[in-house]
Amino acid sequence: MHFFRSCGHVLGGTLLIAATTIGVGMLALPVATGPAGFVPSLAIYLVTWLFMLCTGLLLLEVCSWMPKDSNLISMAQRFLGPIGKDLCWIVYLFLFVTVMIAHVAGAGSVISEWTEGAFPSWLAMVLYVLVFAPVVYLGTRSVDRLNLGLMIAVLISYIAFIAVSYGHVNLSLLKEVHWIKVWVALPVLFTSFTYQVIIPTLMTYMNRDVKKVRLAIFLGTSIPLLVYLVWEFLILGIIPIEGQHGLIEAGRLGQTAVMPLKQFVGSPWLFTIGKCFAIFTMTTSYIALSLAFLDFLADGLHVSKKGWKKIGLCALIFVPPTIISLTYPHIFIVALSYAGGISCALLFGLLPPLLVWIGRYKHRFPKSTRQLFGGKVMLSLLIFFIALELAIELYNQF
Repeated sequence: MHFFRSCGHVLGGTLLIAATTIGVGMLALPVATGPAGFVPSLAIYLVTWLFMLCTGLLLLEVCSWMPKDSNLISMAQRFLGPIGKDLCWIVYLFLFVTVMIAHVAGAGSVISEWTEGAFPSWLAMVLYVLVFAPVVYLGTRSVDRLNLGLMIAVLISYIAFIAVSYGHVNLSLLKEVHWIKVWVALPVLFTSFTYQVIIPTLMTYMNRDVKKVRLAIFLGTSIPLLVYLVWEFLILGIIPIEGQHGLIEAGRLGQTAVMPLKQFVGSPWLFTIGKCFAIFTMTTSYIALSLAFLDFLADGLHVSKKGWKKIGLCALIFVPPTIISLTYPHIFIVALSYAGGISCALLFGLLPPLLVWIGRYKHRFPKSTRQLFGGKVMLSLLIFFIALELAIELYNQF
């Protein structure tokens, strides 16, 4: 019985990480990476996955130094002081709002298309939030159970999409190679590989068993990598990069990668399956990220997650992003770019190595708690990479 309970925790943690990772960003990945071509996209996928795996392990190391139920605010305050805490608040709030905007706007667009306009996008957005917000209010166990069902739905729709779409792949479309364009996709890639936000929650859920959480991180991030690579192959093999209804035009219009499909395949089933897959993937990350932000706000505001106080926290989580999405319904790609290029880069790219550097070499935490090899050299390389990404994002924006 203990063995099955133990495996259940690892499986649940793995699926929560995979669900947090596989989400709305996946629908934008081929649009963002497509102009570079298939082979450069594969290379940048692997680099981003490896980087985010390392920073996730570093954040796990920091969690092991902290008391139970600590979150990023508490970590930043302990190691970076009041200024670090305030900056963490600002960046985290910006990240959450932009990512949640992308989820709500993307879901509204897909549902409206799914119902052939019977539900206008504004109504689809409101209904989407009203359906899933109560699940987050009920807590980790409810999210875990729904997430298991959604992940099964994601798997089924994903396999169906592969089976139906494979025959439509044109291998000549995969020969495009433009290495210089691949770096522009880093902001969306960072959003698509972000899962670290759920690690403090997992530490509590898995009874602070660091070895189990580490295993869940490796397994949970490997699943999205494989899913993304196959998805990239199919979309780039079906939808051309340039021309009418191509990936570049989809990016300009703020569309997901699913929308142009109906212009290039004769099978209505493929488009329907693609929409099902889109809504399932969005929802898995939507509820997982909402749960993580609930814990973040409770920790940062020192508010108990009970009764009316918990309802108030949920209102802060769901209402502002929904209002912004209703005001700017075509903000999908822009929101993801800002979320990944700035917020994810700072919070989950730069913050973990900085916290670990201070914890290891200033506070002298024992070496037995280390979760990543390489010492100062590895930490320096990670910081250099994130500085490069931030420079690219700032250059693109300004």
